[in-house]
Amino acid sequence: MKLYKILEEQLKKDNNLIDDKNKLKKWVVIDRARNYDPNLIKLLLESKELKDRFFVEVEKTLIFKQEEFISFFEMKNYFNSSYTKFKNLVGLSLDNKYIKHLNSVSLVWPYKDCILEGSQTKEEQKREEIFFNEILAQDEITQLFEPKVLTNANIYNKNGKQQFKKFTRDKELNKKRALPEDTITDNLIIKGNNLLALHSIKNNFSNRVKLIYIDPPYNTKNDTFNYNDNFKHSTWLTFMKNRLEISKQLLHKDGAIFVQCDDNEQAYLKVLMDEVFGAENYKETIVVKTSTPSGVNAINVKRGERLFKVKEYLLFYSKNPTYRFNPIYVKSKFNKNYRYELFIKDGKYKIKDLKKEFKTDKELEEYALKHPQNIYSLEKNNKKAGEKIKKVLQESKNIDEVIEYINSKNEKVLIYKGGVLTPLNDRVVKEGNKYFFGTLISDLWDDEIFQTNKSEGGVNLPGGKKPEKLIKRVIELTTNENDIILDYHLGSGTTAAVAHKMNRQYIGIEQLDYGQNDSIVRLQNVINGDSTGISKTVNWKGGGAFIYIELKKYNQIFIEKIQNAKDTNELLSIWEQMKNRSFINYNIDIKKQEEHIQEFKTFTLQQQKEHLFDILDKNQLYVNISSLYDKDFECSDDEILVTKDFYNLKD
Repeated sequence: MKLYKILEEQLKKDNNLIDDKNKLKKWVVIDRARNYDPNLIKLLLESKELKDRFFVEVEKTLIFKQEEFISFFEMKNYFNSSYTKFKNLVGLSLDNKYIKHLNSVSLVWPYKDCILEGSQTKEEQKREEIFFNEILAQDEITQLFEPKVLTNANIYNKNGKQQFKKFTRDKELNKKRALPEDTITDNLIIKGNNLLALHSIKNNFSNRVKLIYIDPPYNTKNDTFNYNDNFKHSTWLTFMKNRLEISKQLLHKDGAIFVQCDDNEQAYLKVLMDEVFGAENYKETIVVKTSTPSGVNAINVKRGERLFKVKEYLLFYSKNPTYRFNPIYVKSKFNKNYRYELFIKDGKYKIKDLKKEFKTDKELEEYALKHPQNIYSLEKNNKKAGEKIKKVLQESKNIDEVIEYINSKNEKVLIYKGGVLTPLNDRVVKEGNKYFFGTLISDLWDDEIFQTNKSEGGVNLPGGKKPEKLIKRVIELTTNENDIILDYHLGSGTTAAVAHKMNRQYIGIEQLDYGQNDSIVRLQNVINGDSTGISKTVNWKGGGAFIYIELKKYNQIFIEKIQNAKDTNELLSIWEQMKNRSFINYNIDIKKQEEHIQEFKTFTLQQQKEHLFDILDKNQLYVNISSLYDKDFECSDDEILVTKDFYNLKD
């Protein structure tokens, strides 16, 4: 420790190596050492003690013992507290090295496991989250991702909550969808850790999901990932990467994924998604207008520091470069160019300029909205366009090039489908009983899709839930009826609610129970005929069903108990339960933990919680399917039934 203090004092002479709390920037020091930074080496050579320890003379030349220096600095820096010494004492180390520094574990970035416990969406910004960032060996990763036992299965329909009987596998529907006949066709809501749930559904749904939409944590100061400025980007990206990789496996060959984010990670996420899905499968970065720079929202803006935030992003990727989306039209203001009517009267061809027949644009707009099938725009002047059309009508042998209508004046109307005239009929957007002029969708969504979403679905999470109009647009753009949609950051259930109303099959995954604002409550409202959101637009009247299932918890039970503990005595009681019923990390020496329990009591409540989190075996958060018949896990007959049915297991 004396040598470390000398080293610390020497390094602090360089202001670039210390933070605003006068503490050494550990990774800056290590990075400079790895690059043989001249200023760092000069500081070390100024001290005789440091020179003797970290340099060796070879033929009058001093050689920097780089690895020895880094190892010394890293270990002394880490163990420089009574808490970390205690962790080392009870078994969170081997051979006097903390587990995370051992060569026996995998430090490869793709295998860095990041499990978010607690709120998995932004919908409850104030809720405390627990984040486990552990380095796991490959065999542990394999065990962690094993499918889990399922429990608490129920079906919800118009009669409310019903006892689960079996999953539906509609062979005719699957044949129509060109999916394997054993594909489950029920809507599913799954409660549990989303990473583990995604791996649990892969056997049922790999290469079958047409659309994945997620609205993950944004890595802001309100998210757990911001706990360490040096690592917040890599930690968040690792969290995303593990889930995006399994997402790609689940996507159909003609499938697409939309990830919503903001400026905090948009640039980083784009690079990550290029890596996971391939840059050739990048479609768009859609900018979504989420607010207006006025009213209450503008009050809290720090003027002069940042511009007012009115946008978020949707990163849009496909599974394959041959993917094609559905072109759609979005509501726009009346376009005065749509003012001509083409008809034949008394055997003669005529083009009527409606602009001359109406005194105001409003009158013209009202007429056009009532007769959208008759209205079009001319790309050229009337005379040239008229001659072109007459020629087409006379020479065309393909009747599909011309559409016939009878207008309000009982006149035959012909609309040419080629490049001279643009028929308005295909460009009308209908919302409820109202018609609006439409423009072809672009990568800027600046209309009203982010308004009036506070009370949608009968749930109240105004600060975070996405409006149904937004999800409807994404679904229309990428899917057809009966296609499968997945959202593994489900929150209050907007994606599932919209998919239900639009006759798409959905899978929603969420870990938290939001009480009266939960997706289960919302979907029951949908089944009962919810009239909010997009209901009027799609003429929703209610009906349908979904199945609710949970991943069977084991160590996760103790995680939640520790999280909710209020004091040390409660934690000590949980520890007694853990000794008898939990799976503890095999490195832990329970005897030493007991011998030094008084030292444990001296730590802060947060440190005590962290320690108990650490010693739990994360591979046993939930019950693996391989333990279905293991008496230690006490799987009930109902759990065996639903698990075997879901995974299509035979006796």
